[in-house]
Amino acid sequence: MDASRELQRLAGGYQVTQAIHVAARLGISDLLATSPKSLTELASSTGTDEESLARLMHALTALGLYTADGDAFANTELGAALRVDAPHSVAGWARFIGTGSHWEAYTGLEQSIRTGETAFPAVHGEPVWEYRAKHPDEQAAFDAAMTSRSDAVADAVPAAYDFSRYQTVVDIGGGRGQLLARILERNPSVSGVLFDQPDVVAGADDVLAASGVAARCKVVGGNFFESVPAGDAMVLKSVIHDWADAESIQILRTCRRALPADGRVLLVEQLLDRSPDPVGTAFSDLNMLVMTGGRERTTDQYEALFAAAGLGLSDVVPTGGQSFIIEATPRHQA
Repeated sequence: MDASRELQRLAGGYQVTQAIHVAARLGISDLLATSPKSLTELASSTGTDEESLARLMHALTALGLYTADGDAFANTELGAALRVDAPHSVAGWARFIGTGSHWEAYTGLEQSIRTGETAFPAVHGEPVWEYRAKHPDEQAAFDAAMTSRSDAVADAVPAAYDFSRYQTVVDIGGGRGQLLARILERNPSVSGVLFDQPDVVAGADDVLAASGVAARCKVVGGNFFESVPAGDAMVLKSVIHDWADAESIQILRTCRRALPADGRVLLVEQLLDRSPDPVGTAFSDLNMLVMTGGRERTTDQYEALFAAAGLGLSDVVPTGGQSFIIEATPRHQA
C-alpha cells in the first residue's frame, strides 16, 4: 500500500460525502430504479447541466454506486441503497449530512479537541436542539435522516429481544414511532406508549396506523428530564448518547421513578468496547462531540450511569448490527 496515497484519499473524504449528498438530493438512484437512463435523460429529469452531471456520474461510477454502458447509467447494489424506497435506505442520511448546520459544525472540530467544548454552539451560537427548533427545514431533514438510519435498527431490536414478557413498552424519545411500531407488530399482546416532544409525536399517527398498532399505542408529548409515562419496559434508542453524563443520569433517574420493581430500562446504543464496526462507532463518538456534547460509551461507562440513577446493568444483547440492547433493572431508589 502506498501510505501517502491512501492518506490523501482518506483526507479527501469530504468530496465523497458531497458527491453522494448531491446524488441523493437529485434523486439519481430513484430515477434509475427500474431501468438504465442516458445522461441526457438524467440531466433533463434533474434540471442539471449535462456536462457537469457527467462529471458527477463519472466520480460516482468510480466509487461503485453506478455502472456505465456507453452513455447509459444503472444502479449497482450500492447505488440502489440510495433510493428513497430501498430497504434500509440511506437517502435521508445522505441528504442531511452534506448540507446546512451539520456540515458547517465540523469546522469547529479542532476547537472542540482543544477545549473539550461542543462544536455546534461554538459555530452556530446555540445548542443544536434550539437551532433546529428555529429552522424547520433542517429539523425536517434531520428527522428524515434519523428515520432513514433507524430502519435497520427497528427491525433488529424486536428480533433480538423478547418483548412479549412485558405488558407496556414505553418508547422514550421515540420520534414518530418507527421502532415501537415494529415491537408491537411482533408482539400482539403488548401495549405501547410513544413519548417524545409534543411537536415530534404529532407526526406519529400515520406511522402507527400504517403498522396496524394504533389501537394498542398511546401517544404522549412531554419532556424526559421532568417525567415519563409508566410502563414495565422503557426503551431509549440513541437517546443517552446525545447527552453528557450529568444529563444522562437525570434522564435515567426520571425513568427509574416511573419504573415498577420488576421493570426494565432498555438502552439501544453502540458500545465502544464491543462494536462490530469500531471505525463507525469511533466516528459516531466524534460526531457526538461536535454536535450534541454527548458521547458513545463502553459497557462499564453505562454501568456507572445506571448505578448513579438507581439502576443496575443486567444484560447486554447484541442485535447483529452496531447497536446493542443494554438492559438495566431497578436497584435502590435514586
